[in-house]
Amino acid sequence: MIEKFFAAGGALDKAIPGFQARQPQIDMAKAVDSAINEQTQLVVEAGTGTGKTFAYVVPALVRGKKTIISTGSKNLQEQLFHRDLPLMADALGFTGRVSLLKGRSNYLCHDRLSRQITESHGQYADPTLLTQLVKIRTWSSATKTGDLGECETIAEDSPVIPMITSNNDNCLGRECPSYDDCFVVRARRKAMEADVVVVNHHLFLADLAIKETGFGELIPEAEVFIFDEAHQMPDIASQYFGQSLSSRQLQELAKDIEIGYRTEAKDMRQLQKMADRLSQAAAEMRIVLGEPGFRGNWRDASSNPAIQRELVRLSDALELAHEVLKLALGRSQLLDAAFERATLLKARLERLADTSITGYSYWYECTPRHFSLNITPLSVADKFREQMQQQQGAWIFTSATLAVDDDFGHFSHRLGLEPKQQFSLESPFDYASQALLCVPRFLPEPNSFGIADKLVEMLAPIIEHNQGRCFFLCTSHQMVRDLAEGFRAVLDIPVLVQGETTKQRLLAEYLERGNALLVATGAFWEGIDVRGQALSCVIIDKLPFTAPDDPLLKARIEDCRLRGGDPFAQVQIPDAVITLKQGVGRLIRDKKDKGVLVICDNRLVTRPYGAVFLRSLPSIPRTRDVAGVGQFLSAINDLDCTEVK
Repeated sequence: MIEKFFAAGGALDKAIPGFQARQPQIDMAKAVDSAINEQTQLVVEAGTGTGKTFAYVVPALVRGKKTIISTGSKNLQEQLFHRDLPLMADALGFTGRVSLLKGRSNYLCHDRLSRQITESHGQYADPTLLTQLVKIRTWSSATKTGDLGECETIAEDSPVIPMITSNNDNCLGRECPSYDDCFVVRARRKAMEADVVVVNHHLFLADLAIKETGFGELIPEAEVFIFDEAHQMPDIASQYFGQSLSSRQLQELAKDIEIGYRTEAKDMRQLQKMADRLSQAAAEMRIVLGEPGFRGNWRDASSNPAIQRELVRLSDALELAHEVLKLALGRSQLLDAAFERATLLKARLERLADTSITGYSYWYECTPRHFSLNITPLSVADKFREQMQQQQGAWIFTSATLAVDDDFGHFSHRLGLEPKQQFSLESPFDYASQALLCVPRFLPEPNSFGIADKLVEMLAPIIEHNQGRCFFLCTSHQMVRDLAEGFRAVLDIPVLVQGETTKQRLLAEYLERGNALLVATGAFWEGIDVRGQALSCVIIDKLPFTAPDDPLLKARIEDCRLRGGDPFAQVQIPDAVITLKQGVGRLIRDKKDKGVLVICDNRLVTRPYGAVFLRSLPSIPRTRDVAGVGQFLSAINDLDCTEVK
């Protein structure tokens, strides 16, 4: 039945100019339709260009069951809601309701905006902050959704955003004076009434974690659950089934106490003193934890005498906050909510201080201004399986990167899945003619001294000859910095670097210039779609093994050993393969694309496990000759120029 919608002269062909059905797309749509009808689990790896979005949206709309679609990022979520779903709904004559639901930190909070504006007129007012708040207040009177992603007057990374949004800790709930006009409540109400709800993985898993405690839900019950970019799910699930305490939470609590004192409890001077003490204790803990950009073992660190002292001070500060706020109960809704948060954070710090409980990884992370203390379960399979059993229905997981050497065990095991069907669909792209893979000869060993300088010397001529149009994807921020410095010293083309501006601006500038080299890490390995000859060369510095001291990796290695497995073969290699497949997927995004992939790691050809990586990649012709790369790119560029003429 489902094939007729994709057939020539079918609903999609009539509604979408240039639509061409592909057999892999139809095969996936039939499998999704079957899973929905039979209420079973399905895992599908759909190669780049398969058209997996249409393949799961069409059966979901046709079957007409309450459906949750979860995406890997807010950008994909918005693309699906604003572009793909309306297109499909028109083509199929779907008349049901579709809703977009984000986490509460994306929506303006009327009450917090009002409090911040009042606070910003005080003695220590920041004029820039007040200007932004006034712009947001003007926008708030016109917006229907309250989604700050739609507010063009402030930057997406503006420091004012956390001040005017709520989170689970500081929301006043039904006690809020603005509850009837709350944008979060409206969005959730629409989701409850909708037939199809589009969320993202973070929100979905936050909802599962809340349901596990027996409290209220964010996302409505459904009969069909579809996860796009599903390869991200296991790691995100680990975050939400664990616990954490951050300096940001502590400082936001201190800030709210200070606002409560200045606006509603001016006679309680001890509130200000206690807020200052809490904020100072959080800042001092951040300093003693060490350098930014570091993840460490909290179990080991908490035995350090200096950290123990700061832990006691932080505990004392939270204890004092709890006692003083108890005296203020009934004075202010904001301070009442702060008391509940102080109680929660106090209990969480006590749990984090006890690292003797087994079955968890204990770790901490530092950024330039903040820290977080974290507990992560060694495995989330049992908890996720339990949630699926409670919800029943059809559970569908898809991504371009799920299998390792045609084996789905790595992904399915981590989430406790027992799919009735799991299979891979080949990409429709002709990699044999569209791409070339090069592992250059005479490469230095990974992590060897001065490797960035050697890579610059080896690859700068290729990048220059190709007139940029190149992504250099790195496995660490340090390599990004080293390569950026090296390339800027020798290249005459623009060298754009992740971290120097936002991801969106960086990508926009790359496309606008047309001859740039973009040096980046994590955020650019996936979710980036650059078509045509704007990107004809992707270089990867080395196989993307997770750093061995990463606490989450250590936890999974420990869990694997407890089960009698081989951590390197069953954890580290599969993780690296999936990440590499994501990076490789940036190169060919269309049937007309052509380009070169350069992987600067000899281990692909010198180590036995290199074969696992190669078998997991598309069938791309290979070379070890850097000169061959130049020739391939020249041929592409000559063809491109001929077509332009």
